[in-house]
Amino acid sequence: MSKALIVVDVQNDYFENGAMELVGPLPVSENVKLLLEKFRAEKLPVVHIHHLGVGPDATFFLPGTKGAEIHANVQPLDGEKVIMKYYPNSFRDTDLLAHLQGLGIKELVITGMMTHMCIDATTRAARDFGFECTVIGDACATKDLEVNGAHVKAAEVQTAFLAALAFFYASIQTTKQYLAA
Repeated sequence: MSKALIVVDVQNDYFENGAMELVGPLPVSENVKLLLEKFRAEKLPVVHIHHLGVGPDATFFLPGTKGAEIHANVQPLDGEKVIMKYYPNSFRDTDLLAHLQGLGIKELVITGMMTHMCIDATTRAARDFGFECTVIGDACATKDLEVNGAHVKAAEVQTAFLAALAFFYASIQTTKQYLAA
């Protein structure tokens, strides 16, 4: 089965002092880097997703800012596909599906940021398009959220979203589990 690594939105605005700081982005980026090294060593396809905030209400990933740049830990290499997107779903209005189909990809290993938005939307779309998906939970980051006055810690958000994806959309593994397989 042909597989590809998808690295979603590991960008500076999600890190310390960024415009949309997440919880624990640095160790997550280090896990993504380990997965990148494995895929590169095995000469398997890697796709970097790069989000730009261009809407009138955009507050992060603004074009031309340092915050919108891909983080140094996971910089694309020459020849690796980089797809620009403007929505949480990495397939929406991009050539991601055509690119993956053109390579004969059947399985996706999904990493990146934010679990509760772009990882969730991309994974669900990928499964709907027929891909077998593995989400590397500790290679994804999220943030504390609030709903109707209730504060939800990032760890709870992460667990809930990964559990929901595991119900039908993806296999959930840790970096260590995936690298050991």
